[in-house]
Amino acid sequence: MNIRANILLRVYLAFGLIVLFAFAVFLRLGQVQFVQGKKWRAMADSLSTRYVNVEATRGNIYSNDGSLLATSVPEYELRMDMYAGGIADDKVFNEKVDSLGLKLAQIFQDKTAKDYARYLRKGRQDSARYLLIHRKVGYSDLKTIRTFPLYNIGKFSGGLIAVQQNKRILPFQALAARTIGYKNENVANGVGLEGAYKEYINGETGKRLMQRIAGGVYIPVNEEAEVAPKDGADIISTIDINMQDLTQNALEKQLIAMKADHGTAILMEVATGEVRAVANFSKIEEGVYKEKFNYAIAGNQDPGSTFKLASYMALIEDKLVDTNTMIGTGYYQIPGKLITDSHPKIETVTVKRAFEESSNAAIAKLINMHYGADPIRFTNHLYDWHLNEKMGLQIPGEARPVVKNPKTNKSWNKNMTLPQMAYGYEMQLTPLKMLSFYNAVANNGKYVAPIFVKEIRRLGNPIEQFKARVINDQICSEVTLSKIKKMLEGVVTEGSGKNVVYNPLYKIAGKTGTAQVADANKGYKANKQYQASFVGYFPADKPKYSLIVVINDPKGAYYGATVSGPVFREIADRIYASDMQMYNDVPTRLVGSTGNPPTKAGQSKATQKVYKAFGFKPLFASKSEYYNIVDTSAGEVFQENTERKGVMPNVSGMGLKDALYLLGNAGLKTKVIGSGKVTAQSIAAGTKVGKGLGVQIELN
Repeated sequence: MNIRANILLRVYLAFGLIVLFAFAVFLRLGQVQFVQGKKWRAMADSLSTRYVNVEATRGNIYSNDGSLLATSVPEYELRMDMYAGGIADDKVFNEKVDSLGLKLAQIFQDKTAKDYARYLRKGRQDSARYLLIHRKVGYSDLKTIRTFPLYNIGKFSGGLIAVQQNKRILPFQALAARTIGYKNENVANGVGLEGAYKEYINGETGKRLMQRIAGGVYIPVNEEAEVAPKDGADIISTIDINMQDLTQNALEKQLIAMKADHGTAILMEVATGEVRAVANFSKIEEGVYKEKFNYAIAGNQDPGSTFKLASYMALIEDKLVDTNTMIGTGYYQIPGKLITDSHPKIETVTVKRAFEESSNAAIAKLINMHYGADPIRFTNHLYDWHLNEKMGLQIPGEARPVVKNPKTNKSWNKNMTLPQMAYGYEMQLTPLKMLSFYNAVANNGKYVAPIFVKEIRRLGNPIEQFKARVINDQICSEVTLSKIKKMLEGVVTEGSGKNVVYNPLYKIAGKTGTAQVADANKGYKANKQYQASFVGYFPADKPKYSLIVVINDPKGAYYGATVSGPVFREIADRIYASDMQMYNDVPTRLVGSTGNPPTKAGQSKATQKVYKAFGFKPLFASKSEYYNIVDTSAGEVFQENTERKGVMPNVSGMGLKDALYLLGNAGLKTKVIGSGKVTAQSIAAGTKVGKGLGVQIELN
């Protein structure tokens, strides 16, 4: 064989081997891809892991009195690994799957036992490693489920996988719901306190290692997170749950009665600026109202006559009028408009009386007469009081006030704007803004921004505390303030609030307000809609709370006194009645005998405890467990009543409970006539008696 043939043979041999090897590779690839593909894909899936975020338990929100307003409770999604270590053997699984199906049917009651058993067997056939059992399972149910057949083999080997999720609940449901707010995936920043303090409440997320299984599903590798989440901090709000309940009920009841469109009521503590209650209701259907919008902080509208407080304050502060200055009421003509009082009566009265009767004509004339040539002088007062600025509230959504001035507002009308501003038109203020201004009067001129959160705590320890921000240290002089306070008190005792708000037991200061509001783009004249309001504080001589009630579009009556006044009165009355600090100054008068107050005969320890609570120090003649009272000319004497076996006890003067106790111990069968305290017994005290003997006692 020549050299050329030898070389060609070797080349052909090498080429053949290469082709043969390539064919073998392709054959193996086909086998892996099509014959063993399912096996290797499952293995590839099982080797894929990643870390995912674990949501932290969100902090709680508490009321001022310690009640829980919002909290997170654990909720679980239950899954099952049908081939977990403890149940991999078919015999173990088949022996207990029916029992497990029965237990699941009993606890969830959404399928029959057979349906559950069939569902579990189907999951086994499909080699499911993450089979859904049930969603939204509570912790107490989870503890029970862990004891079920198969699942009780072991925490991991039984196949049960519990994926924890946190559910936010409001224990008091609708109470202060809009103020508490909410956070969900569809709202970026959240609403109310939940949104404003999310950085504190949300906590810090943890990390959990997840394993990818067939079908692209990830399951947790371990029960516990590799990096534990840090729970959120707790928020201590200023809301008082009892006052909130009272405020919501009073407002809702009046909204239903007046068939109004919506309304709001806000209660604030004068000295601290802490908001104790906020109620906001919108009409859903006839007789049904829900919290949908926070009118208290975002409901910008013409305030109406409640704004007259600012107008009179400016006039008195500039010494342009005094409370005894005389002014005409009824009508006041300006170019293009006749300003009319709600109940026109042409007469000349004092400024104080014009305020008490809420005369539109009087205040429009006074403001126009004294500030018409220089309106900026009037609006400067409003700007100095920061009525044109946001208050920087702790919760989002505060509307920006609109208070015009002739320099910057193109809509300023030289003939109409100033006199109409005088009685609360051509401006936009929220109810909370108006309340805060009245609160400043009650707070001796100190204007503070309302607060909704007083403290943030982590693990029970304060990490941040809040106090009301002072907007204006002194809104006016003490002389002006004194006169304004008298005028506000006069509204309730002599003026527009006399027949509805006045209470002879304590003083209320405030102002009624009635404003016609625009109907969307149709203006004021299309369909007349009104806003009725009452704002003030109580007790007027020592203010503790300020309160505003605003009701929009009531049907029938629409004046502030008759629509919002009853709500103000109900809230104020019930708070006053429940707060003893408000009437601690009432003098104590002792009438007649100044000895110890009378009491029923009975157990000595109980009586001593009651007397001690009231500061009395009675002297008992003996140390017996029970006593009787003997009336003498010198007063009441506590006489020993020693219980002796076989002897009829003296139950005279006792209440039924104590009498039955002694007679029962003596073995007697007692017949009772009447109620009150024992006045007669059929067997005389000291008589020997036997067990089972009948005795009759009369009470009166």
